[in-house]
Amino acid sequence: MNFDKNSYIDKAVEMDDKRIHYREYRDILFVDKPIDDIFHRLNIYVPLSFYDGQSINGYNINNAPIFIPNSVGGYFPGYIQEVSESYTIRQALLHGYVVVSPSIRGKTLKTKNGKNYGKAPACIVDYKAAVRYLRSFSSSIPGDTNKIITNGTSAGGALSCLMGVTGNHPDYDDYLYEIGAADGDDSVFASSCYCPITNLDNADMAYEWQFNNIYSYHRGFYKKTDDNKDEYVSVDGKLEDSRINISKDLSAMFPDYINSLDLKNEKGESLTLDKYGDGSFKDYIKSVIINSAQNALEKGIDLFEYNWIKIKNNKVIDIDFFGYANSITRMKDAPAFDDINMRNLENDLFGDEDNDYAHFTEYSTFHSTVNGKKANEQIIKMMNPMYYINDEKAVTAKYFRIRHGECDRDTSLAISAILTLKLKEIGCCVNYSSPWNVPHSGDYDLDLMFKWIDSICK
Repeated sequence: MNFDKNSYIDKAVEMDDKRIHYREYRDILFVDKPIDDIFHRLNIYVPLSFYDGQSINGYNINNAPIFIPNSVGGYFPGYIQEVSESYTIRQALLHGYVVVSPSIRGKTLKTKNGKNYGKAPACIVDYKAAVRYLRSFSSSIPGDTNKIITNGTSAGGALSCLMGVTGNHPDYDDYLYEIGAADGDDSVFASSCYCPITNLDNADMAYEWQFNNIYSYHRGFYKKTDDNKDEYVSVDGKLEDSRINISKDLSAMFPDYINSLDLKNEKGESLTLDKYGDGSFKDYIKSVIINSAQNALEKGIDLFEYNWIKIKNNKVIDIDFFGYANSITRMKDAPAFDDINMRNLENDLFGDEDNDYAHFTEYSTFHSTVNGKKANEQIIKMMNPMYYINDEKAVTAKYFRIRHGECDRDTSLAISAILTLKLKEIGCCVNYSSPWNVPHSGDYDLDLMFKWIDSICK
């Protein structure tokens, strides 16, 4: 691997009424032993005016933050994003950031011999290798390699968070060595995480706790029609009796997990649950939703149709938690992540070279209907940021921005809240909120995200 600062193309792209001029360093190999010809490569995009000595928003060729969004979703492969196809990248360039777009292996990749080579932890290893590459050539790379900010949505949000909490941890060294990653620093300055699908080995319990006693589900997906158009298909159903029993089991297990974390709010008060799933932690989650509703109310959004919200004197004073969960509706069967039939997206993530699927929780392994095996414990750990937050071997980013939409049903709101509380506990600055009426999605508030980046970089 190398960086040739003279190998570039100057380009321009139209966006709305603006013309964005940028310099593109293309298809750069960021490891010495790549698995194939597609992955382990990245593009670097730089505002062209930087090379004329100009600045944008106070940033120049030397001090501009390096923004590294990933394109991973569902733990599928994430490919290099072109400026012309990414609104986020175009906006970031207009704002004065250097943008790096890496390719990242995903769970569905196979060799010609049918061997898997994108299962966990390949995705986070590739992300780390890209950061190590940038640091190795920091004297030539445009932008400030001390101000690297990751960004992602869903599984990509989980990877962004992992980058923030696992910097330089030796758990990943052997995997990085295997692909010929550069030696050195893979920590990052800040992580932006939209609706992170994370803490997977505890997410089933959290999901059933939130949707306790709600046994009908509603989900949708897009499929191609005969004339190659995208058609939205809605699926409604009810949990079978066996799945209801699973839901009850997992919900009842969640309080022990919460109480084991020794969570505290900003006042230092303990956040716990009793055996029925009630308590101060539930009150904390309610407060996140109440704040979201209050912000919506102050923006003039009519909330009086939501009978689970209690409003007095134009202030949201309480919510009915069951009413909230019932209102946004359940999306997934039980278990939501580690399916006992091993048919969920996350089961596919934890396969290995020879096996497409694996379990990643004790509960589903014990109740497996397909004699499924549990994934390697170390690999399960490496995909969960919670295990690294208090690990002295890890370099943790100081800044995190976490967004989990108020009506996001892909994972429990408890998951992002737990993550936030533990990060704050060790002194991280966490900008966390649950935007009103926002489903499972990302990059919907770029102006606010860039404002946050500017506030921590300038």
